[in-house]
Amino acid sequence: MTLVVGYAPTPQGEAALAAAGEEAILRGRALVVVRAHRGESRVDPEYPPTSGLAYALASLRNSGLHCEVRELDRAEDVAEAIIAVADEVGAELVVIGLKRRSPVGKVLLGSTAQRVLLGARCPVLAVQEGHRRT
Repeated sequence: MTLVVGYAPTPQGEAALAAAGEEAILRGRALVVVRAHRGESRVDPEYPPTSGLAYALASLRNSGLHCEVRELDRAEDVAEAIIAVADEVGAELVVIGLKRRSPVGKVLLGSTAQRVLLGARCPVLAVQEGHRRT
């Protein structure tokens, strides 16, 4: 079995990748990193598109983890792209990142995160930005 993580070069994407890597190592599973975007990248300027991902993947691979990256440019629907990859690889877990939200904002989960949570056929781990395991 495999774990799938939805990755974007943002603080919540970095948190999701870190949590997914930890879970994959704990479970002894491979990790598929999905970078799907609609074409126009909404990249946080503090997080260059490839440097954080390359560093994290090198670190995970040095831990003995098998990692694969799926770059899905011009994805019509990011949530559907993540779900489709999870279905294709028979994922046992999907990991996504969430922004911290106010009490009102918590009622309105981000549309991509909400659709992955509701549409995935396996459990979904949602990690808030800045989350660190102890």
